[in-house]
Amino acid sequence: MNHIWFASHNTHKIQELESLLNPMGWNIRGIGEAGLQDEIDETGLDLKENARIKAEFAFARLKETCISDDSGLEVDALNGRPGVHSARFAGQPPDSTKNINLLLDNMQGQVNRRAQLRTIICLMWANTAYFFEGSVAGQITLEPRGAGGFGYDPIFMPNGYHETFAEMPSELKNSMSHRARAVRQLIDFLKANKSKIILNSLK
Repeated sequence: MNHIWFASHNTHKIQELESLLNPMGWNIRGIGEAGLQDEIDETGLDLKENARIKAEFAFARLKETCISDDSGLEVDALNGRPGVHSARFAGQPPDSTKNINLLLDNMQGQVNRRAQLRTIICLMWANTAYFFEGSVAGQITLEPRGAGGFGYDPIFMPNGYHETFAEMPSELKNSMSHRARAVRQLIDFLKANKSKIILNSLK
């Protein structure tokens, strides 16, 4: 199985990427396995910049094909916030429970609950960055529901469903999530360039 380094220390993200890419013959390995334990400063002004920063950080040190992602929740009633600041919406260190509570506080009295989750994946291959984007529209619930998933999953209910991502089986979530949609584009690219990418990783 061919491996790709994933510029993340988030075990939830690593496991989710593994479930999506392993069946396609790609072994996703977090950069911590390569001894890169430093947190990457996400100083970008948007999701695309942050994704690039993380992928370039890993590629510069490992000299092998790397991917990264940056994801955000964009809420209509909050003018697109928290967006690029989603992971640290309630401050440092990142805390999903605090982020959710702050978001719900900001949403009190709001009739418009529309939101979208968006992911941008950056693939660094042969000193070139390639980007893949996925999004899913939904609603912000009035309170957290479900014990699965991570991040804002307990308060995000995708359109057409009555369950939050945290209430869904992982297989169902992974069939429609923002990250899964971006990964499908990545998979198509990997399929089209598989032999070239493998050779590049072996250099």
